Amino acid sequence: MQTRELGSLTSPAVGFGAGGLKEGPDAIATVRAAVDAGMTLIDTADFYDSGANEALIRRALEPVDRASVQLSVKFGSLRDPSGHFVGTEGRPAHVKNFLAYSLQRLGTDYVDVYRPARLDPSVPIEETVGAVAELVEAGRVRHVGLSEVGPETIRRAHAVHPISDVQIEYSLFSRGPERAVLQTCRELGIGVTAYGVLSHGLLTGAFRPGHAAPPHLPRLQPENLPTNLALVERLRPIADARGVTVAQLATAWVLAQGDHIVALIGASRPGRIPDAVGAAGLELSAAELAAIDAAVPPDAVAGERYAAPLMALLDSER
Repeated sequence: MQTRELGSLTSPAVGFGAGGLKEGPDAIATVRAAVDAGMTLIDTADFYDSGANEALIRRALEPVDRASVQLSVKFGSLRDPSGHFVGTEGRPAHVKNFLAYSLQRLGTDYVDVYRPARLDPSVPIEETVGAVAELVEAGRVRHVGLSEVGPETIRRAHAVHPISDVQIEYSLFSRGPERAVLQTCRELGIGVTAYGVLSHGLLTGAFRPGHAAPPHLPRLQPENLPTNLALVERLRPIADARGVTVAQLATAWVLAQGDHIVALIGASRPGRIPDAVGAAGLELSAAELAAIDAAVPPDAVAGERYAAPLMALLDSER
């Protein structure tokens, strides 16, 4: 597995996104397969499955040397007992409280990266990051991260404490970070962890009409899906020519956009791990990159990333 630098953190080029992992017979085996294959950056959040995701990761990593993996944890996205989003919390006391429970569930005394999942508009980012910085001083956190924030917020946070990376949705179908976030991070020596690189399954090349589509994802809705699937099919000949899957091609494209970018890939079965790892070693030529850009122009994708209420919460989209 190739490595990349996220600020002062050395990370595999492809990390494991645990957000979609659910309790089941394959869950623990999937995490262990990812680690064994070199996907040693594991991204989770205290609100994934109301903490159950962290507990699952703890069990999966019990036989693994703690120092050999990096745990990246998001906090501050509030959920009710039904799992519905009810707000964002970034006040310092709550930041420290959130970490106390995450450490218990993960069975560790520190996390490698700790980050607010979304900007709390009622709390200055300096206060939120300042609280995480105090946790760094206490040895409970190794690196400070951000998620879905824009250039101004990145600069303000970085002035308080060095930021290791900004986690943001970035794919052939979500090109927003190219407006300013990628360049801001490069300028400041900050890494980028790209999630959603397969656009919620669209860029796996396996998504078909009739698949269940969450209402908060407009690109998967019937009015937009045919246009987006047609774009995926334009990628297939390029992938076939290299003997790789559309998903591997799409992941390699993200990695080719900067040596400060790491891709997060989720999986629910161990058998999906080799495809993700294979993308890390796929180097695309200039001609291939040009062909991919021509096949999927940024303005050709139908539908927004999320429904309007969720888009309004994204500092990165302002």
